[in-house]
Amino acid sequence: MRAAFAKEIESLSELDERIVLLSGDIGNRMFDTYKGKFPDRFYNCGVAEANMTGMAAGLALCGLRPVTYTITAFNTVRCLEQIRIDVCYQNLPVIIVGVGGGLSYSSLNATHHALEDIAFLRVIPNMTVICPGDAWEVRSAIRAALKIDGPVYIRIAKKNEPLIHNGLPNFTIGKGIVIRSGTDVCFLNAGSLLPSAVAASEALMKKGISVQIVSMHTVKPLDETLLQDIFSKFPHVFTLEEHSILGGFGSSVAEWLSDQINPKGQLTRIGTGDQFMYEAGEKEYAQEYFGITTERIVEKVVQSMSR
Repeated sequence: MRAAFAKEIESLSELDERIVLLSGDIGNRMFDTYKGKFPDRFYNCGVAEANMTGMAAGLALCGLRPVTYTITAFNTVRCLEQIRIDVCYQNLPVIIVGVGGGLSYSSLNATHHALEDIAFLRVIPNMTVICPGDAWEVRSAIRAALKIDGPVYIRIAKKNEPLIHNGLPNFTIGKGIVIRSGTDVCFLNAGSLLPSAVAASEALMKKGISVQIVSMHTVKPLDETLLQDIFSKFPHVFTLEEHSILGGFGSSVAEWLSDQINPKGQLTRIGTGDQFMYEAGEKEYAQEYFGITTERIVEKVVQSMSR
């Protein structure tokens, strides 16, 4: 996903001279071409995320369209006060891109895990939260975010994630994308677990369970119209996310659901639990640790449907 972001922001910067890219001392080689084309519109702010966010707010006040980019855990939690006051309180058009959302940097241990960021940022007024499901959605998200006159958080994974779309999807902020139709179960996916959702649906199909998959790339604002339709049709609805089930996308759907009258669907949230991981390991190991692999998703669906 990060390569898709780098290519897209470079292309968009050729069309819009207001775009300024600020990096927290990562992606230096990845942005070499960008720096060569736009030397006055790239700032390596170092390991100083709070300063970077404050700079972005100042640039936005000057009429520019700043985009901050660094590891998710550092571009959200470490500078949360600056995001809340400098950016959101003033409703400034700053795009915050967190790379390595979820467990992408799991081998570097809990300091680099990002499993609470959606919870922190979605409750801040004026903030839009987008979690693309593949590289094509990343490209679409950047384009759409630049059309918003306010703060946007885009949470992306790292690299080599499978592509789900064959090209740029019909992407609108606040509107989910139906990836696959089904009749028995509906998966509402936010973010990088989308390939796992597809793989799990194929495994469930072999068990005679038909799964509809929706990429709910926008966590805030939710696609409430689509949610109304889904919960009126499906007896079993699952949210999927590489994030804590406390405060994340699943919680957002649960909050919405609590205000509905007699919904048909039963909601089950799939994500990480209320725990830290005190071990180090690759992403696949970490996903198994938290129970969000394709196999574990299938198990949870079968168990839920057998109750």
